[in-house]
Amino acid sequence: MERFFGSLKSEWVPETGYSSEHEARADVQRYVTRYNTSRPHSYNDYRSPVAMERMAA
Repeated sequence: MERFFGSLKSEWVPETGYSSEHEARADVQRYVTRYNTSRPHSYNDYRSPVAMERMAA
């Protein structure tokens, strides 16, 4: 989890922050979707979390 939040803060959240809670929630949801569907993880043999779950099913 620490790596996820570190990546979120350093790669995604704008330096100036968000102008509203709604904007922040929508943007973080986009990041979570991207993180789970396309970002490879070494723990998963460089597959995304979604790809790894599909293989397990």
